[in-house]
Amino acid sequence: MVRTTAAATDGGGPVRRADRRTVRLPDAAGRFLEAYALIGLLVVIAIFFSVWPRTSGSFASVANLQILIGNQAAIGIIALGALIPLIANEWDLSIGSVAGVTAVFTAAALSGGHGLLLSGLIGIGCGLVIGLANALIITRGRVNAVITTLGVSTILEGVVNQRTNGVAITTNIPDSVVNFGLGTTAGIPRVALVLIAVALLVYYVLDHTPWGRYLFALGSSPSAARLVGIRTGLVVGVAFVSASLLASVGGILQVARQAGADPRVGAAFTLPALAAAFLSAASVKPGKYNVGGTLVAILFLAVLNNGLSLAGVPAYVSSYLNGVALVVGVGLSAWLGRRRSERRRPVAEPQPAMNHPPLT
Repeated sequence: MVRTTAAATDGGGPVRRADRRTVRLPDAAGRFLEAYALIGLLVVIAIFFSVWPRTSGSFASVANLQILIGNQAAIGIIALGALIPLIANEWDLSIGSVAGVTAVFTAAALSGGHGLLLSGLIGIGCGLVIGLANALIITRGRVNAVITTLGVSTILEGVVNQRTNGVAITTNIPDSVVNFGLGTTAGIPRVALVLIAVALLVYYVLDHTPWGRYLFALGSSPSAARLVGIRTGLVVGVAFVSASLLASVGGILQVARQAGADPRVGAAFTLPALAAAFLSAASVKPGKYNVGGTLVAILFLAVLNNGLSLAGVPAYVSSYLNGVALVVGVGLSAWLGRRRSERRRPVAEPQPAMNHPPLT
């Protein structure tokens, strides 16, 4: 309980202490709501679809939940890839196309009779090469990251169309790959277990390694980061390489999940991944892009889209939702970032009044 009876007899000192204590409670409550509002909304929406007559018979079934979670594994890993450069205030618009190219070349290698290891290395190699190209153009060529990755994304769409002629690759995919993509362990989709492992790795790297701290420092103040000796070009370059590598892992998982590669899948990944990465700043750690918030945002969008789909809502509505989520995510991350900066800004203590002698 906060006491408000302190007398202002010591130059205003007791009053200032009481003021700080009265402000602390609502501010803590506000931070709690900011951190867990999206999680609460996710729970409310899930409950709604579980009891709504149009979806109650199918939404909460084990089979539907397994499909819902399994289908988010690839997009979740791609969103974690988008998160890394975003922490440094850089956008990677090529992540969806990287996943698409990886899926196509991995599926083509598997369909051609190459082994699992070689096919996987081909996919990872695609991500590595594209990530290095992005990093060199942005850091050495000093071309804006949005322009660079948008241009690379367009080139990759051409590569996919040339390789596939617009036809999905679905023949001769090994059963072991398909069984992994569609199988479960203890009722949990195996691809979801991969997502959890990747999320833990990304969390550790971002929150518990010097490179992760450099990323956050660069996103907070690039000029200050340079002044303290951080090699900003190297940090940003590694961020884009990491993003492409994670996108390629997502592309490989998509091959296992879909038993092949659809040449149109890459474009469909970019917007949801970016929306989830931006929405992460509105959950778990408000005002700060984070791994936990990204996973919450992925589930939020997945539950919403899945429930509406089961209700018979047209498929194009998901495009509306993803677009709105991206706009809202950008707006919320900016607003919460400003609030976070304001909380850190020191507030000047009021000075006690000085008793001047009367003028004569």
